[in-house]
Amino acid sequence: MTFRNGLASLLRPEDSVLVLIDHQPYQLTNLNSHEPQMVVNNATALAKAAKAFNVPTILTSVIAERGGFIFPQITDVFPGQEVIDRTFINTWEDPKVVDAVKATGRKQLVIAGLWTEICVAMPVIQALGEGWDVTVITDASGAVSVEAHQVAIQRMIAAGANMMTWLALAAEWQRDWARAETAGALTEVLQQHAAGSGIAYLWEQQLLNTPVPATVG
Repeated sequence: MTFRNGLASLLRPEDSVLVLIDHQPYQLTNLNSHEPQMVVNNATALAKAAKAFNVPTILTSVIAERGGFIFPQITDVFPGQEVIDRTFINTWEDPKVVDAVKATGRKQLVIAGLWTEICVAMPVIQALGEGWDVTVITDASGAVSVEAHQVAIQRMIAAGANMMTWLALAAEWQRDWARAETAGALTEVLQQHAAGSGIAYLWEQQLLNTPVPATVG
Protein backbone atom coordinates (compact mmCIF):
# COMPACT_ATOMS: atom_id res chain seq x y z
CA MET A 1 0.00 0.00 0.00
CA THR A 2 1.28 3.47 -0.92
CA PHE A 3 0.76 5.98 1.88
CA ARG A 4 -0.48 9.45 1.06
CA ASN A 5 1.80 11.75 3.01
CA GLY A 6 4.27 14.58 2.57
CA LEU A 7 3.71 18.13 1.37
CA ALA A 8 3.36 17.09 -2.27
CA SER A 9 0.36 14.92 -1.41
CA LEU A 10 -1.70 17.92 -0.31
CA LEU A 11 -4.18 19.28 -2.85
CA ARG A 12 -3.29 22.39 -4.83
CA PRO A 13 -5.83 24.50 -6.73
CA GLU A 14 -3.58 24.77 -9.78
CA ASP A 15 -3.45 20.96 -10.05
CA SER A 16 -7.08 20.18 -9.11
CA VAL A 17 -10.15 19.50 -11.24
CA LEU A 18 -13.58 19.00 -9.68
CA VAL A 19 -16.32 16.69 -10.98
CA LEU A 20 -19.78 17.06 -9.43
CA ILE A 21 -21.95 14.04 -10.19
CA ASP A 22 -25.75 13.71 -10.14
CA HIS A 23 -26.75 16.31 -7.56
CA GLN A 24 -30.32 15.89 -8.80
CA PRO A 25 -33.84 15.72 -7.29
CA TYR A 26 -34.32 11.99 -7.87
CA GLN A 27 -31.20 11.10 -5.89
CA LEU A 28 -32.10 13.57 -3.16
CA THR A 29 -35.48 11.92 -2.51
CA ASN A 30 -33.84 8.76 -1.15
CA LEU A 31 -30.84 10.37 0.53
CA ASN A 32 -30.67 8.96 4.05
CA SER A 33 -27.00 9.15 5.04
CA HIS A 34 -27.14 12.91 5.67
CA GLU A 35 -29.65 15.68 6.17
CA PRO A 36 -30.59 16.52 2.54
CA GLN A 37 -30.28 20.26 3.22
CA MET A 38 -26.72 19.70 4.45
CA VAL A 39 -25.71 17.92 1.26
CA VAL A 40 -27.17 20.73 -0.85
CA ASN A 41 -25.35 23.28 1.32
CA ASN A 42 -22.05 21.41 1.22
CA ALA A 43 -22.15 20.68 -2.51
CA THR A 44 -22.90 24.36 -3.16
CA ALA A 45 -20.05 25.41 -0.87
CA LEU A 46 -17.72 23.03 -2.72
CA ALA A 47 -18.75 24.50 -6.07
CA LYS A 48 -18.21 28.06 -4.80
CA ALA A 49 -14.83 27.16 -3.32
CA ALA A 50 -13.75 25.69 -6.65
CA LYS A 51 -14.79 28.88 -8.41
CA ALA A 52 -12.95 31.01 -5.84
CA PHE A 53 -9.75 29.08 -6.54
CA ASN A 54 -10.25 28.90 -10.32
CA VAL A 55 -10.49 25.12 -10.19
CA PRO A 56 -12.11 23.78 -13.38
CA THR A 57 -15.44 22.16 -12.52
CA ILE A 58 -17.31 19.61 -14.62
CA LEU A 59 -21.03 19.25 -13.92
CA THR A 60 -22.71 16.01 -14.92
CA SER A 61 -26.17 14.51 -14.52
CA VAL A 62 -27.76 11.19 -15.41
CA ILE A 63 -30.90 11.21 -17.58
CA ALA A 64 -31.89 14.66 -16.39
CA GLU A 65 -35.11 14.49 -18.38
CA ARG A 66 -36.44 12.03 -15.80
CA GLY A 67 -34.15 12.50 -12.80
CA GLY A 68 -34.30 16.28 -12.72
CA PHE A 69 -31.77 19.01 -13.36
CA ILE A 70 -28.69 19.64 -11.21
CA PHE A 71 -29.63 21.72 -8.16
CA PRO A 72 -29.86 25.39 -9.16
CA GLN A 73 -27.72 26.31 -6.16
CA ILE A 74 -24.86 24.58 -8.00
CA THR A 75 -25.57 25.59 -11.59
CA ASP A 76 -26.02 29.22 -10.51
CA VAL A 77 -22.34 29.20 -9.50
CA PHE A 78 -21.42 28.48 -13.13
CA PRO A 79 -24.01 30.37 -15.19
CA GLY A 80 -24.24 29.21 -18.78
CA GLN A 81 -21.97 26.21 -18.27
CA GLU A 82 -23.03 23.01 -20.03
CA VAL A 83 -24.08 20.12 -17.83
CA ILE A 84 -22.96 16.84 -19.35
CA ASP A 85 -25.98 14.53 -19.27
CA ARG A 86 -25.21 10.81 -19.33
CA THR A 87 -26.85 7.45 -19.66
CA PHE A 88 -23.86 5.68 -18.08
CA ILE A 89 -24.28 5.09 -14.34
CA ASN A 90 -20.49 5.11 -14.09
CA THR A 91 -19.45 8.64 -15.03
CA TRP A 92 -15.93 7.51 -15.93
CA GLU A 93 -17.30 5.36 -18.76
CA ASP A 94 -18.67 8.46 -20.49
CA PRO A 95 -16.01 9.79 -22.90
CA LYS A 96 -17.42 13.34 -22.75
CA VAL A 97 -16.75 13.62 -19.05
CA VAL A 98 -13.32 11.98 -19.19
CA ASP A 99 -12.30 14.13 -22.16
CA ALA A 100 -13.43 17.27 -20.31
CA VAL A 101 -11.33 16.30 -17.31
CA LYS A 102 -8.29 15.46 -19.42
CA ALA A 103 -8.60 18.75 -21.31
CA THR A 104 -7.89 20.66 -18.09
CA GLY A 105 -4.44 19.10 -17.83
CA ARG A 106 -4.96 18.68 -14.07
CA LYS A 107 -3.92 15.50 -12.23
CA GLN A 108 -5.66 15.85 -8.84
CA LEU A 109 -9.20 14.65 -9.45
CA VAL A 110 -11.78 15.75 -6.85
CA ILE A 111 -15.19 14.08 -6.91
CA ALA A 112 -18.50 14.46 -5.06
CA GLY A 113 -21.91 13.15 -5.97
CA LEU A 114 -25.09 11.24 -5.26
CA TRP A 115 -25.13 8.40 -4.45
CA THR A 116 -21.81 7.61 -2.79
CA GLU A 117 -22.10 3.85 -3.14
CA ILE A 118 -22.90 3.94 -6.86
CA CYS A 119 -22.30 7.12 -8.82
CA VAL A 120 -19.28 8.14 -6.76
CA ALA A 121 -17.68 4.77 -6.03
CA MET A 122 -17.65 3.46 -9.60
CA PRO A 123 -15.84 6.38 -11.29
CA VAL A 124 -13.48 6.76 -8.34
CA ILE A 125 -12.41 3.12 -8.46
CA GLN A 126 -12.00 3.17 -12.24
CA ALA A 127 -10.04 6.45 -12.26
CA LEU A 128 -7.75 5.16 -9.51
CA GLY A 129 -7.02 2.10 -11.62
CA GLU A 130 -6.05 4.39 -14.48
CA GLY A 131 -3.52 6.24 -12.34
CA TRP A 132 -5.44 9.32 -11.25
CA ASP A 133 -4.92 10.95 -7.86
CA VAL A 134 -8.52 10.89 -6.59
CA THR A 135 -10.08 12.69 -3.62
CA VAL A 136 -13.71 12.21 -2.58
CA ILE A 137 -15.55 14.99 -0.75
CA THR A 138 -17.65 12.91 1.60
CA ASP A 139 -19.97 15.58 3.01
CA ALA A 140 -20.92 16.86 -0.45
CA SER A 141 -21.90 13.29 -1.31
CA GLY A 142 -24.55 11.03 0.16
CA ALA A 143 -26.10 7.59 -0.02
CA VAL A 144 -29.37 5.75 0.51
CA SER A 145 -28.29 4.82 4.05
CA VAL A 146 -25.54 5.55 6.56
CA GLU A 147 -24.26 2.02 6.01
CA ALA A 148 -24.15 2.46 2.24
CA HIS A 149 -22.17 5.70 2.59
CA GLN A 150 -19.71 4.23 5.09
CA VAL A 151 -19.15 0.99 3.17
CA ALA A 152 -18.59 2.96 -0.05
CA ILE A 153 -15.99 5.11 1.70
CA GLN A 154 -14.22 2.00 3.00
CA ARG A 155 -14.30 0.48 -0.47
CA MET A 156 -12.80 3.58 -2.08
CA ILE A 157 -10.11 3.93 0.60
CA ALA A 158 -9.14 0.31 -0.04
CA ALA A 159 -8.81 1.19 -3.72
CA GLY A 160 -6.49 4.12 -2.87
CA ALA A 161 -8.80 7.14 -2.72
CA ASN A 162 -8.28 10.13 -0.44
CA MET A 163 -11.24 11.30 1.70
CA MET A 164 -11.94 14.90 2.73
CA THR A 165 -14.76 17.28 3.64
CA TRP A 166 -15.43 20.44 1.67
CA LEU A 167 -14.08 22.73 4.38
CA ALA A 168 -10.86 20.73 4.72
CA LEU A 169 -10.41 20.89 0.96
CA ALA A 170 -10.95 24.65 0.86
CA ALA A 171 -8.40 25.14 3.64
CA GLU A 172 -5.91 22.93 1.81
CA TRP A 173 -6.38 24.91 -1.38
CA GLN A 174 -5.88 28.19 0.52
CA ARG A 175 -2.92 26.87 2.60
CA ASP A 176 -1.77 30.38 3.60
CA TRP A 177 -3.95 33.32 4.66
CA ALA A 178 -1.34 35.60 3.09
CA ARG A 179 -2.68 34.49 -0.30
CA ALA A 180 -4.90 37.57 -0.47
CA GLU A 181 -6.06 36.85 -4.03
CA THR A 182 -8.28 34.01 -2.75
CA ALA A 183 -8.64 34.72 0.98
CA GLY A 184 -11.51 37.17 0.52
CA ALA A 185 -13.52 34.90 -1.76
CA LEU A 186 -12.97 31.93 0.55
CA THR A 187 -14.11 33.96 3.55
CA GLU A 188 -17.35 34.74 1.71
CA VAL A 189 -17.95 31.04 1.15
CA LEU A 190 -17.31 30.37 4.83
CA GLN A 191 -19.78 33.07 5.85
CA GLN A 192 -22.48 31.63 3.62
CA HIS A 193 -21.97 27.90 4.15
CA ALA A 194 -19.76 27.09 7.14
CA ALA A 195 -22.49 27.55 9.75
CA GLY A 196 -20.94 28.26 13.17
CA SER A 197 -17.54 29.12 11.73
CA GLY A 198 -19.06 31.65 9.36
CA ILE A 199 -21.21 33.20 12.08
CA ALA A 200 -18.21 33.35 14.43
CA TYR A 201 -16.26 35.24 11.77
CA LEU A 202 -19.07 37.77 11.38
CA TRP A 203 -19.23 38.13 15.16
CA GLU A 204 -15.49 38.74 15.25
CA GLN A 205 -15.90 41.49 12.67
CA GLN A 206 -18.70 43.00 14.74
CA LEU A 207 -16.51 43.06 17.84
CA LEU A 208 -13.56 44.53 15.98
CA ASN A 209 -15.81 47.31 14.67
CA THR A 210 -17.32 48.06 18.09
CA PRO A 211 -15.78 51.15 19.70
CA VAL A 212 -14.23 50.62 23.13
CA PRO A 213 -16.47 52.25 25.75
CA ALA A 214 -15.01 55.39 27.31
CA THR A 215 -13.77 54.90 30.83
CA VAL A 216 -15.60 56.76 33.55
CA GLY A 217 -13.19 58.87 35.61
